[in-house]
Amino acid sequence: MSHAANVQDAELQDLASGVTDQKDTSGRIIDELARVLPPEALTTDPVAMGPYRQDRAFDPDAGMPMAVVLPLTTEHVKATMQWAAKHRIPVVPRGAGTGLSGGATAVSNGIVLSTERMRNITVDTVTRTAVVQPGLLNAEVKAATAQAGLWYPPDPASYEICTIGGNAATNAGGLCCVKYGVTSDYILGMEVVTADGRVVRLGGPRLKDVAGLSMLKLFVGSEGTLGIITELTLRLLPTAPPARTVVGWFASSGEAAAAILEIASSVRPSMLEYMDATSINAVEDVLDMGLHRQASALVVARSDDQSPSGTEITTMLEAFRRHGAFEAFEASNEQEGERFAHARRIAIPSVERLGTLLLEDVGVAIPRLGELILGVEKIAEARDVVIAFIAHAGDGNTHPLIVFNPDDADMKERAYLAYGEIMDLAIELGGTITGEHGVGRLKRPWLVDQIGEDLLEISHNVKRALDPAGILNPGAVFAAAGTAGAATRTGHS
Repeated sequence: MSHAANVQDAELQDLASGVTDQKDTSGRIIDELARVLPPEALTTDPVAMGPYRQDRAFDPDAGMPMAVVLPLTTEHVKATMQWAAKHRIPVVPRGAGTGLSGGATAVSNGIVLSTERMRNITVDTVTRTAVVQPGLLNAEVKAATAQAGLWYPPDPASYEICTIGGNAATNAGGLCCVKYGVTSDYILGMEVVTADGRVVRLGGPRLKDVAGLSMLKLFVGSEGTLGIITELTLRLLPTAPPARTVVGWFASSGEAAAAILEIASSVRPSMLEYMDATSINAVEDVLDMGLHRQASALVVARSDDQSPSGTEITTMLEAFRRHGAFEAFEASNEQEGERFAHARRIAIPSVERLGTLLLEDVGVAIPRLGELILGVEKIAEARDVVIAFIAHAGDGNTHPLIVFNPDDADMKERAYLAYGEIMDLAIELGGTITGEHGVGRLKRPWLVDQIGEDLLEISHNVKRALDPAGILNPGAVFAAAGTAGAATRTGHS
């Protein structure tokens, strides 16, 4: 067994001893929860609970929960929240744990509620809607709707491993969202269990509905801080039209950014993605598909324009060449085009092979994209850290990936300082600290810098109105005294 595995086992044993103490002092409370749930929906085994402590942000301050709840139905969630409200027990909602901002970080003396076993789906071809429980993977929703001759467009790069409930909780985007929109554009309704255990329905299978306040939009992207989503009604489109793919290779990131700006202001591509030299080489190490290792940037774009002239393809290729691409071409067929899209999709796990990652998803208006790329390159040089840069470039949503060795204290400190400086830069450029991954715990200290004191106070008021006891995902998005979570300006405790 590796040293890292031994350390992890020791940490779990230490945390487990804490859970034993909790069981001794609060066993009656857990036993009360066990009486309202089936045995398979509840676990208090420390080993089984270990994987539920963190999401992919790997927040080092994650606690060990008293229990993990694995509901199968809305009634199970309702019963859990009524129990939690009665005893003021913190509840951390969780999907597949693929989040990148610490939004599903367990807290001690609380529980984790994972919706992974809530997996029903019904597709209605007449209304072009699907009613989906939150535990289905995005890819499974796509497959089920495709069998009915329909299409669910939002496609995060992690679509094969992320849940639709998690997508809704963070308002996830994806590769095709530059043209077709993000998750919120496809949610018509939802069922939510509130902090006090009430089950409410928001919206429904209607394309137009403006009765009352727009509560539906409030809950989308709320990261489990306002309620727990137990069902979604999704808007579907006809089957996706076939797409053509173009590729541009650049000797500088500035040239690539200029080409992206021209394309985005001229046509509406169905995909417009960016990769830098570090991510290109990391992907080539995995795929060995002949990517240009000497390139500074790769831009992959798609058009599903069905006009005979193919104007969008011509426009994009001309933009590549006008801005200095040393190679620009259209993929010879759909399979070759998909190879380049796949290369972009696996960029994060490929870079992850280089070391531990701090993952960001800062966004700017497209005219500022070049400044953001250049600024991140300067931060990487100044802090002497590796930062891979990939982006949903067509909508300005970028993913700087900071690579570091957690056993090197000095490098770790530099990495976290770079993490904060990138968010500062995005805000200075009029951008956002998160485009689709959420604020979670890691980005919370920078939220006020982006939205301001007044809007933050209003947000806190909304949180208190819907969750007065503060039991839903404490420490995520909103400050919560005494809860786990990285909350310093450097991004770590």
